Amino acid sequence: MENSFIRTFSNNRNKLLGLFSLIFVFVSLIVGVFVGAVSVTVPDIIKIIVGKVTGLSLFQGEASTEMIIWEIRFSRVMLAFFVGAALSLAGAAFQGLLQNPLADPYTIGVSSGASLGAVIIIFLGLQIPFLGDFTLPVVAITTGMFTLLIVLSLTQFASGRLTNETIILAGIILSSFISAFVSLIIALTPKEDISQILYWIMGSVSMRGWGHVKLMIPFFVLGTLIILLHYRELNTMALGEQSARFSGMDVKKKKALILVGAAILTGGAVAVSGPIGFVGLVIPHLVRLLTGANHRVVLPFSMLIGGGYLVLADLLARTIISPKELPIGVVTALIGSPIFAALLIKNRLKKRGEL
Repeated sequence: MENSFIRTFSNNRNKLLGLFSLIFVFVSLIVGVFVGAVSVTVPDIIKIIVGKVTGLSLFQGEASTEMIIWEIRFSRVMLAFFVGAALSLAGAAFQGLLQNPLADPYTIGVSSGASLGAVIIIFLGLQIPFLGDFTLPVVAITTGMFTLLIVLSLTQFASGRLTNETIILAGIILSSFISAFVSLIIALTPKEDISQILYWIMGSVSMRGWGHVKLMIPFFVLGTLIILLHYRELNTMALGEQSARFSGMDVKKKKALILVGAAILTGGAVAVSGPIGFVGLVIPHLVRLLTGANHRVVLPFSMLIGGGYLVLADLLARTIISPKELPIGVVTALIGSPIFAALLIKNRLKKRGEL
């Protein structure tokens, strides 16, 4: 009787949270498109977006207004949503897989590794013939995955097992090394090109368009499918690798697939926006506080709330010192750094209590 009541309460709570997530995403998208130098009413915004999607002529206003909403604001808002959703989903996967609430693409070095690959491509102006425009995201994903392998190898070598503290420490060490290498590339960059790399490194969705959205979507869809289809494996591995093996799971294969999915999401996001820190740390942790540890719920909620969160963070970045803009990475770092410090202290106190 009691178990039935708890299950019913949990289901109803998750339904309410699901509804809240959808409302949060819708409101954040509308607010992100609504706020700007040119005033446009919400009904007109909806007419323009629906008209462009369906091919119908619903908006009867000026063509310039339609262009501002669709080509500039809405494309930027959608890019911010996809980047935030990708980083949050990757963070939730990393945290569940490594059983570490402090893990995210930024803190374990994947984002830095992807950034290095992207910066090299930008610096050299390379384009692999058979990849074309996909050169940047493919290289970013590859270098991000390679960095993750180095972090896990360093952790295994240093402590003999994948301990929480050692993973974070190895990620920070490798990120520092990569940052030094990126600084070297910047020092070698001609003065007229430095601003492009510097602004990209700080993380931004400014001056991006539908081309960047289309570039990211294939990687977003692929990475999302891989992660969402493995929620059961993440739940099982939360009980420990030994328990997962006893259940008949091919732990090594499943871990590799989940890591590849998370790296694809991270590399795709970094390729179009630059490194944006702490999104994958803060959002999954907040979602777990609200929903519990079941990845069937944590993964999609992290994706939705993370996307809406980055849309609002970008809105803050472009309005707080208007007419100038802050890089969105600065805003997320200012919000995420104190939360990361609090989680680190909480984790340390918890460990001491266990001892």
